[in-house]
Amino acid sequence: MVLLAGCGQTSEAPKTETAKEQSIKLGGSSTLAPVIAKCADDFTEKYKTWNKVDAQLPEEPIVIFVSTGGSGFGVKAALDGTVDIGLVSREIKDEEKAQLTNGKIIKIGSDALAVAVNPQNPIVQVKPDLTTEEVKKIFAGEIKTWQELDANLPARTPVLAIRDLGGGASQVFDELVMKKTPVAKEAIQLPSMGALAGKVAENADAIGYVSTGLIKQNEGKIHALNIDGVAPTNENIASGQYKIARPLLLVTKEQPDQKQQLFIDYLLSEDGLKVVEEMGFVPVVQ
Repeated sequence: MVLLAGCGQTSEAPKTETAKEQSIKLGGSSTLAPVIAKCADDFTEKYKTWNKVDAQLPEEPIVIFVSTGGSGFGVKAALDGTVDIGLVSREIKDEEKAQLTNGKIIKIGSDALAVAVNPQNPIVQVKPDLTTEEVKKIFAGEIKTWQELDANLPARTPVLAIRDLGGGASQVFDELVMKKTPVAKEAIQLPSMGALAGKVAENADAIGYVSTGLIKQNEGKIHALNIDGVAPTNENIASGQYKIARPLLLVTKEQPDQKQQLFIDYLLSEDGLKVVEEMGFVPVVQ
């Protein structure tokens, strides 16, 4: 999926090479991309041309493109120049940091992966709190039916929904929950967090790790379970009590140019961080 945001000009203009060269391109995490796309729309609508952001800049339309592809793509695309700013929803690996020494790694917020089920699943009433070990056994395929968790649950097989291996969520879940234990081969790999949330929403026996932001955006369609007695609330994520959490990051290979920095500044402003919060995530404290 590709998101186009913040065009700020007629549909004909982006066809020119000049418009492409003048644009800011961001891409990566499917969790973070909708937040950045909304901010890009707001930024473009507010200013329309760069001279209204900074009087020293020319009167050129603001053009911002936002695409998805996963956190791994976000880092790779920033490094190879496919995008100006990579979008990443996991920690940056040491080997990646070594290639970003001239650039920036900027945190704009935090997200958590909630272990989520369909609201029609009886587990919501019978056993709304799982231990990390139980979650691990479910996704490893060691727990074959819901009834093995509680005798009052049906003897149906959980449908495991996971992100593809290129997604930051899969790496976070592996590190914090699975701890290198392989996920069951029957698990369904989904190409984006939105697709994963959709799978849980449409199947009464589905269970998956879903961004808390998407759960809030799909209220009533997805239910988050407590883990080790802790609910994935903003307060618990911010305090560190809820453990299955991850940062929301912007990465650049080089120092951002003036226009890129102005948009980054907007993302970190009160207006930008308000969007982060409104979309269900925990904004960074400035």
